Amino acid sequence: MQTALTDSLRLPCGAVLSNRIAKSAITEGLADARGCPTPNLERLYNGWADGGFGLIITGNVIVDRDHLERPGNVIIDGEPSARRMASLRSWAASAKSGGAHFWAQLSHSGRQTPKALNAHPKSPSAIKVDLPGGLFGQPNAMSEDEINQVIEKFATAADVCKAAGFSGVQIHAAHGYLLASFLSPNANQRCDQWGGSLHNRARLLMAIIAAVRARVGPAFPISMKLNSEDFQKGGFNPNESEHVAIRLEAAGIDLLEVSGGSYESPAMIGIGGDGSEGRLPRKKASTIAREAYFFEFARSLRQRLMMPIMLTGGLRSRRGMRAALDEGIDVLGVARPVCVDPRAIKRLVAGELDALECWEDRIRRDRGFFSSNSPIALVRTLSSFSRIYWFYAQLYRLGRGERVAPGLGPLKAMFEVMSTEKRILTEHKRLRGVADDAAIDGLRQEMAITRLRMIALTGAPQTRTEESPPKRRAAP
Repeated sequence: MQTALTDSLRLPCGAVLSNRIAKSAITEGLADARGCPTPNLERLYNGWADGGFGLIITGNVIVDRDHLERPGNVIIDGEPSARRMASLRSWAASAKSGGAHFWAQLSHSGRQTPKALNAHPKSPSAIKVDLPGGLFGQPNAMSEDEINQVIEKFATAADVCKAAGFSGVQIHAAHGYLLASFLSPNANQRCDQWGGSLHNRARLLMAIIAAVRARVGPAFPISMKLNSEDFQKGGFNPNESEHVAIRLEAAGIDLLEVSGGSYESPAMIGIGGDGSEGRLPRKKASTIAREAYFFEFARSLRQRLMMPIMLTGGLRSRRGMRAALDEGIDVLGVARPVCVDPRAIKRLVAGELDALECWEDRIRRDRGFFSSNSPIALVRTLSSFSRIYWFYAQLYRLGRGERVAPGLGPLKAMFEVMSTEKRILTEHKRLRGVADDAAIDGLRQEMAITRLRMIALTGAPQTRTEESPPKRRAAP
């Protein structure tokens, strides 16, 4: 029996998706400087709520405020304030208004945290991101205590999401972020229980799944986003990914999303490691389902796994989507086309469109010095990332309730986004400075109160052991 795009899907936990199409994660950059959801973010998701999706997954929701993916990320780091919780609840209500599931993608950026946000981010090993331009700092290898803190941060964030009305969470273990870097032999060169063998490199991931499940219970969906491979020599490979996927199924994951690549080799957006177009999974013309970047790997996983599989990256035509379902894929993820037309999926399913617009092809520049095939590595990288920023600029417009700007040039879009992020970053650092000042003032008060109590108890002044509180830590 063939599966239709409009067929529902029951997940292992018992939750039901109303159809087989998901709005996959794309970073929005629309939170405020404190990392709280804003009216603009709600407006964006309210549009997608009416977009015909059975599942909507957020962009990166960061579990450690010192490791943002970019300024404007939503942050859930520990128990939230009343203000943050209210904004999370409002966001969830907007996204679920059309009946779709709404899952938070929980992430820690690790060594891919921009240098402007954190000059020395945490990573499994002290191995820097290998990209030109100095965008990323020298990371510090994590201690055992810091690894355990990360496990708790993911578990707490998932619990907060459940309380705020989200209908599930996705743990981001792809694209070179912290959990993916632990899986990668290139980024993880530890000699303790967290590195070395694949079993050890996957230990953090498995510990987070167990901690999250313990907090949210058996009926709350937990998804995982996993690289099929890193597309780098010596990196996480398809054989290792398949073994991890088998362990994920045994651990009770409800939906496995297949992706691939990292900042160093961004195959997830159709670009090779040097910014060119030449290092992607080879596509064959024998089936239209192969318009998806990671179809071959997802199809091979289907032979080994019973749990639902989600395929994201490159799917554009209705025929291609149906063919992927016929090959055993359960959920189809789409993001970039709905950054320009939030209701494109609704129109596709209704038969008004045969295929979604490939905006990434329309804005790509393949020739010339400033193209993705430039002889200069830095220029290739900037050209590639400017195309990503083009989609971010469209999200800004949708968040403001404005029309998108299909004619916007990628470089102009990049400068627009960078200017917005600079403003958010400046405010973010100011607020962190205010918070640090408040903490120091609180410490002074505690020291004074303690000294008065000692005087009251002994009847004599106590010798001060510190002349001043610890020096204020610089804002990241």
